[in-house]
Amino acid sequence: MIFGKHLNKYYFKYAYMLLLGIIALIAVDYVQLIIPELYRIVINGINNGYVKIDGVKRIFDKYLLWSEVCVPMFIVISVLIVGRFLWRICLFGAGYKVEKDLRGRMFSRSKDLSCEFYSVNKVGNMMSLFTNDLETVQDCFGSGVMMTFDAVFMGGMSLYKMFRMDWKMTLFSLIPMVLMLVVGIIVGKYMTMKWDARQAAFSDLSDFAQESYSGIAVIKAFVKEFKELWAFKRLNKKNENANIAYTKMSMLLHVFVNLFVESVICIVLGYGSYLVYIGTFNAGQLMEFIGYFNAIVWPVMAITELIDMSSRGKASLKRVSEFLNAEPDVTDKSKASDIDDLKGSIRFNRLTFRYPSANIDSLTDVSFTIDAGESVGIVGKTGCGKTTLADLILRCYNVEDGTIFIDGKDINEIKINSLRNFCAYVPQDNFLFSDTIAKNIAFSSDTLDFAQIERAAETSDIDGNIRGFVNGYETVLGERGVTVSGGQKQRISIARALMKNSSILIMDDSVSAVDTDTERKILENLKRIREGKTTILIAHRISTVRNLDKIIYMDGGKVIDVGSHEQLLVRCSDYRNMVALQKLEDEEGI
Repeated sequence: MIFGKHLNKYYFKYAYMLLLGIIALIAVDYVQLIIPELYRIVINGINNGYVKIDGVKRIFDKYLLWSEVCVPMFIVISVLIVGRFLWRICLFGAGYKVEKDLRGRMFSRSKDLSCEFYSVNKVGNMMSLFTNDLETVQDCFGSGVMMTFDAVFMGGMSLYKMFRMDWKMTLFSLIPMVLMLVVGIIVGKYMTMKWDARQAAFSDLSDFAQESYSGIAVIKAFVKEFKELWAFKRLNKKNENANIAYTKMSMLLHVFVNLFVESVICIVLGYGSYLVYIGTFNAGQLMEFIGYFNAIVWPVMAITELIDMSSRGKASLKRVSEFLNAEPDVTDKSKASDIDDLKGSIRFNRLTFRYPSANIDSLTDVSFTIDAGESVGIVGKTGCGKTTLADLILRCYNVEDGTIFIDGKDINEIKINSLRNFCAYVPQDNFLFSDTIAKNIAFSSDTLDFAQIERAAETSDIDGNIRGFVNGYETVLGERGVTVSGGQKQRISIARALMKNSSILIMDDSVSAVDTDTERKILENLKRIREGKTTILIAHRISTVRNLDKIIYMDGGKVIDVGSHEQLLVRCSDYRNMVALQKLEDEEGI
């Protein structure tokens, strides 16, 4: 059994199942100890022709055999069958329920954690938490309860009967058992460390495999299959060594168990045979004592198994608890409230921002205003902070009070979910789910309205491509949308954002993979359907933003200038140089 902050409550929640399972387990243990008594009756009856039952001598005949051996054995077998089925259903069933509950809580926690958490913790590591570690905790909960109570009651009842028969031989047989328990505790500590190393190696292996599968197109394009195989081989070898190291410790423990058990059997047979020789015991009593000893072997082995299991369980529960204890960095402040409507005005007021894991500021003294209903472009060199602006508007990271205002209200005074409900976002990586195109586009909606889906697809100029697929809108995309081209992924992502018809639409470099004609159609459609709503386009191409109401030019994490295309051409030399350079590239076909 293992205990911890996130596990203890389940012992109470599923107490009814655990209690019923324990009762069935005790009943099984009790009837099992009747079997050695039946052995004694049969052996003494065969040897002597009579047996003593409740102090009365009775002739050993077929009637006695039927009434005192066969009928009780039938009852014992019936109780064993029903009891074992019942305690397995209850105890193991409770363990699986705990695993399900914990997995649900972990997934719920994962959706609350901030972007910073996922930038530090890799997917493979988290997947090992949801699989290997949870299975280990489940095993310790169900099997741990069973082994604990089985060891206590089976061991206790067996020892009581053994002491009643001969206390000296019982003490002799317990000495090796005590030594075995001490060895088990010492070995168990080392097994915990080995299990930690094993899980860490498995996480690294899982993460590498997941990353390789996701980037298989890049690996093939650069002909780096052999390099990846060698890298995987090293991690696989590390995982193998960690597993072997743990298995060695586990086998060492089992070797000691077998050694001590066999030594006790030697003691029981040797000393028991001597007692039979001098007449203290008869053959039937020796068999009965050996039967009780065989019954106590399992509880002792269960204790060592518990040590092994608890060492794994504690390590896995620690990892699971660290995940559940992880606090989201970005949360609603106490003064935050919901909003019923959003016009879409945005104001940055001397904002300076640094990512939690960075050493330098990503944005410095940023100030600008976007009026409600404006179409605004944000341009600048790579790494100048354009995407960071989008992240901050969506409250992916914390900002200081008084630095960002939405509709004149401090962004920290608006609940995060309430703000995001009025925003739509097309990210740079254009992530698509492994589902139908229709469901990807309708992701923000609770229902599949095909008329709206088609309108959104037409606006993003992807409808014709979709209808060209064999299954049309019911085409199932591969993982992360791998079965469609980069331009198609971008346009499906745009359609998904347009389905929301939000007050604020942010598109982060979302038409970079389409040709200029397609770009022009999309921008014209956006201007038509987004009239009166705030639209922010982050781009590298000047052609994407030149006809928008306002352009924000950035460089080095600072806003250099804000104005229309014509205004920036006149007063911003850096912007003018960018326009000239892109014009030259277009003329030369670069």
